[in-house]
Amino acid sequence: MNTEELWQAVLAQIQLNISRANFATWFKNTKIISKNEGELIISAPNSFAKEWLEQKYNKIIFKILHNLDGEIKELKYIIGKQELGEIKIPKKTKITFLPTSQLEFPEFKIDSETNLNPKYTFENFVVGPFNELPHAAALAVSKNPGFVYNPLFVYGGVGLGKTHLLQATGNEIVKNFAEKKVKYIPAEKFTSEVIVSIKNQKMENFKSKYRQIDTLIIDDIQFLAGKEKTQEEFFNVFNGLYEKNKQIIISSDRPPKTIPALTERLRSRFEGGMIADIGLPDFETRVAILKAKSWERRVDFPEDVLNYIASNIQKNIRELEGALNRLIIHQKMTNQPLDLQTTKSLLKNIIFNPTKIVTPKKILQVVAEFYDLKEKDLLTSSRKQEYVYPRQIVMYLLRKELKSSYPFIGRKLGGKDHTTAIHAYKKITKEIEKEKRCEEEISLIKQRLYNNI
Repeated sequence: MNTEELWQAVLAQIQLNISRANFATWFKNTKIISKNEGELIISAPNSFAKEWLEQKYNKIIFKILHNLDGEIKELKYIIGKQELGEIKIPKKTKITFLPTSQLEFPEFKIDSETNLNPKYTFENFVVGPFNELPHAAALAVSKNPGFVYNPLFVYGGVGLGKTHLLQATGNEIVKNFAEKKVKYIPAEKFTSEVIVSIKNQKMENFKSKYRQIDTLIIDDIQFLAGKEKTQEEFFNVFNGLYEKNKQIIISSDRPPKTIPALTERLRSRFEGGMIADIGLPDFETRVAILKAKSWERRVDFPEDVLNYIASNIQKNIRELEGALNRLIIHQKMTNQPLDLQTTKSLLKNIIFNPTKIVTPKKILQVVAEFYDLKEKDLLTSSRKQEYVYPRQIVMYLLRKELKSSYPFIGRKLGGKDHTTAIHAYKKITKEIEKEKRCEEEISLIKQRLYNNI
């Protein structure tokens, strides 16, 4: 058995032990470089993958290899491409050095035709248990747009990677199908286009433009809630594309059934395809994301620094990246390696105990925004269902998150009796156990509650 056959046998067994998404993330473009006197050298595509193979998969790789070939005693991993910091510059290349105060982050230009940012790819999208399903669905769509999972509806809280996944899918479709016309657009911009087209009496031009698209990617579709004319035009665009097997990809901060003021026919269209949610990343995935971002920016931080960030920022990938950027700026400006104590000092305004920050006022505000209501609507004595249910959610969260007393909760919600607060808490607790929809809504509200405050 030659080294190529040996590695294929290893991959075949590993694929049975880990998820498809993780297999694609960590084992893509790996191979055996050499085998000599019991030592096997395995090549990984980058330093991030190399470290992950060494730390997470070395034992299983060695066990499988040793069972296949008893002579193998030791494994070593190298980077197939150039090591970090060992970039060779061709002769006659003019080099301009930036002042040390400027970050040397790569610059990417938004494609004017597609509105896609080329920095968002599947290669730098870190896959974990929290996003395996939407990643697998997006990958399938990129290989056969219009014929699998159409529409693809991805939802999740703020800063969890929805935009990255959507744009990565668009970029992959462009790469695989150069002839297809792909367009990425935030829902707010789509709304603006509708308003401008109506105002300038150019709706026919608007409709014609969208009829020519092969893959339409709409980000943050919840912004169409309550905008009846925009929803009508989007419904027409959606139907026109769908009937011609054109791919539609949508993101939202919540599932279709919980978007307020969304027409039933649109909700029905969204639910007719694939709905996949992005949850909260676990600790290992958060560390992996930090390492991937560090590698992209060509910086190296101690393990305890990355573990500290991952332990204290748990619910928002965007905040993880923000904390990392702050450390990168400091390290590049001072030209000094970071230690844990310096890290804690630099991030003291970012890392905190969120339970000390959340207030009854914040809960009221977030719940009102989530259900597209005004805060005063939740304080009235109205028995309208669109007010009663969100009001009960507020009472539940005040009890669950802040451990507020029932009399206190009643007073905060417009002077209600404490028995009303008790009833609300018990009712929502039972709803969470019985109804997945209620559980999802509470989870999304809590993500908002603890993010960006």
